[in-house]
Amino acid sequence: MTEYANFRQRLDAVLRTRDVKQVQDFLIAERQWSPGQPADAEFAMWMMIGGSPALRDLHGRAREWLISHGHEADADAVLRKEKRQEGKQAKQGKKRGR
Repeated sequence: MTEYANFRQRLDAVLRTRDVKQVQDFLIAERQWSPGQPADAEFAMWMMIGGSPALRDLHGRAREWLISHGHEADADAVLRKEKRQEGKQAKQGKKRGR
């Protein structure tokens, strides 16, 4: 397993907890963040959850959190690809059902 793949698996495991402090501590320990950075760690955490294919089951929660905190454009940007994929699958299912 590559170093990045290993890091990504560990990051996804920490993101799955949805515990901002754990995410922050992990990323500081991995030298990806500095103490106090980013300014809005909770926003960053939800954006990372929304951008992770491994956490697809949490994408709905990420969208809800982002929109309810005034980040609808960010939610659309990070989750747009998934939305398009779902639309394609629905259209294909309709075509097959004819």
